[in-house]
Amino acid sequence: MQTVEPQPTSSLMAAPKKGIPVTIITGFLGSGKTTLLNHILTNQQGIKTAVLVNEFGEIGIDNELIISTDETMVELNNGCICCTINEDLVQAVYKVLERPEKVDYLVVETTGLADPLPVALTFLGTELREMTRLDSIVTLVDCANFSLDLFNSQAAQSQITYGDIIILNKTDLVDEADVDRLEIRIRDMKESARILRTKKSEVPLPLILSVGLFESDKYFGEEEHHDHDHDHHEHDHHNCEHDHDHDHHDHHDHSNHLEVDGFTSLSFASDKPFNIRKFQYFLDNQLSENIFRAKGILWFDESPKRHIFHLSGKRFTLEDDEWKGEKKNQLVLIGQNLDQENLRKQIENCICLPSATRGKGFAK
Repeated sequence: MQTVEPQPTSSLMAAPKKGIPVTIITGFLGSGKTTLLNHILTNQQGIKTAVLVNEFGEIGIDNELIISTDETMVELNNGCICCTINEDLVQAVYKVLERPEKVDYLVVETTGLADPLPVALTFLGTELREMTRLDSIVTLVDCANFSLDLFNSQAAQSQITYGDIIILNKTDLVDEADVDRLEIRIRDMKESARILRTKKSEVPLPLILSVGLFESDKYFGEEEHHDHDHDHHEHDHHNCEHDHDHDHHDHHDHSNHLEVDGFTSLSFASDKPFNIRKFQYFLDNQLSENIFRAKGILWFDESPKRHIFHLSGKRFTLEDDEWKGEKKNQLVLIGQNLDQENLRKQIENCICLPSATRGKGFAK
């Protein structure tokens, strides 16, 4: 039997295949998608990648890399660009492909509550089929917080079911035995997936880009892709009941999954600062277990800094930054069956009272 040596990324890129390769990155809330996108943008070696995201602000691109920026696109000095999807994936892809500076690769991020299949079908079933080539669906899993029983989410199930590569992320936060158990469970759900283990989403890019793992004939026949037979699908773990003639303009509206899975989000904004001790009390004693993810820009009365807040499960981080505009609090919480009224009241209780003395230094 003849052995075929694996090709390096560069030669795969140059292979005479039709269209720009596309990787879809999916994963549940807080699994590390944004960290992986940043890793991809900053570790390119001669490959010009376009990363399509829902929101720029979360990416936190190193200012030293940025050449230019506008409302929907950031250009980096390594040839990569970051582009917002703004509700219409097809339009965003066209905007990237029509640029005079050509890109070699497209990476698309889904939201944490999204089923990745409609995104994949947008590349397979619209005019993008002629210009792009779906390479793989990469699913990130947060080892420390992953529990299908807890999330009770169709989206979380679909992300595993359709993942060609599944990255078990944050392995440094749990025992190896727990990671082993999680891998066995995921193998039961998706036997054919390539499973990788990472910390902080740091994965060698040749392992996830230009891997050629996506099998489009499972979703569309190679020739008559609009008249395919559902019996040819091979999804053992998921009943594929998507409308393949869906309107691609709506594929980023995830309200259906929010309704089906009971997920809601609460947005809070205020032009008044928080009291850090009150906010700490809220996190320690009031934050309910059905809140899986939170993120925001926080302003504390006791600190001159701008604080970038991320919460995933029970863990949270607070990073110092400089204010770039007016000081204000902006916070979004995502969870299942949230008591919106009570939650809003608890957050409002964290606001500093007008009589509070300012500038006494950061709370210890």
